[in-house]
Amino acid sequence: MALVIFSSELQKFTGEERVEVSASTYRQLVDGILKRYPDMPPEEITEKAVSIDGMIIQDPLLDPVDENSEVHFLDRISGG
Repeated sequence: MALVIFSSELQKFTGEERVEVSASTYRQLVDGILKRYPDMPPEEITEKAVSIDGMIIQDPLLDPVDENSEVHFLDRISGG
């Protein structure tokens, strides 16, 4: 199972710092998180960048998630 580590901002919705989720793609991972935490507004994670195994991905939708992956949700940083 992939290990998802929540920021303190997301812990307001999860009540947990980390959780294991069974998924083979990012989309499945998000679906699993939202099913587990129904009070979390979807945009709290879908509008964030994500780090999967240390690689930051801006639009991950179908990116693979291995059973040993570590996933972090990150605030997007815009440049100018």
